[in-house]
Amino acid sequence: MSSYLAGYSLGCQRVDYSNSPLALRMANVCWVYYISKFIEVADTVFFILRKKTKQLTFLHVFHHGSMMFNWWLCVRFIAGGVTWFHAMLNSFVHVVMYSYYGLSALGPSVQPYLWWKKYVTKIQMTQFVVVLFHSTYVTLFCDFSQFFSLMAVSYAIIMIALFSNYYYQQYVRSRRSAAGKAKVTTPSHKVAFSNNNYLASSGNRTSEPGDQPRRRIPGSVPA
Repeated sequence: MSSYLAGYSLGCQRVDYSNSPLALRMANVCWVYYISKFIEVADTVFFILRKKTKQLTFLHVFHHGSMMFNWWLCVRFIAGGVTWFHAMLNSFVHVVMYSYYGLSALGPSVQPYLWWKKYVTKIQMTQFVVVLFHSTYVTLFCDFSQFFSLMAVSYAIIMIALFSNYYYQQYVRSRRSAAGKAKVTTPSHKVAFSNNNYLASSGNRTSEPGDQPRRRIPGSVPA
């Protein structure tokens, strides 16, 4: 909000490398955002300590590790300009995402109200689609670093691919698998038992599966 109210536009915005109050404020904002990336890395450490290895997917490790490196580059070389838009958008997404994590940590009583988990993933995917279009616009029409603009375009494409795969595996494929397991089929030996071993028309009962002809044991008395 401080960036937007200070006159930063959603389109082209050059980096101010001077010591003006606004430039220093933007540099400080980038530093604070960079520190937040260390908090994300701490999430991974807590997952390891709690032995929650199921959550340590390639997407999780790559995203958190690479974002910390990417934002170090931003703080070091482009602390300001159009970079503020990406930080603003990602901050909004993190408000939604960590709100979900905070509610889920309250226990089973809250779980019925967390049906919107998949929409958090959709918001993350939408974020990178917006970043892709914005970075492409900056690359083509703005007086901004071509290297960092193209890096943002490439990173957005990678994230869209990884999050799309995660969404498919987590919500589409798993749902189909659960639906397949839910279908109850009658075992073949029971079908054969019902079709061949009972004559409904005559009411005569034939031998059941597993029945064996009785053998007389030597020395026994016939019934």
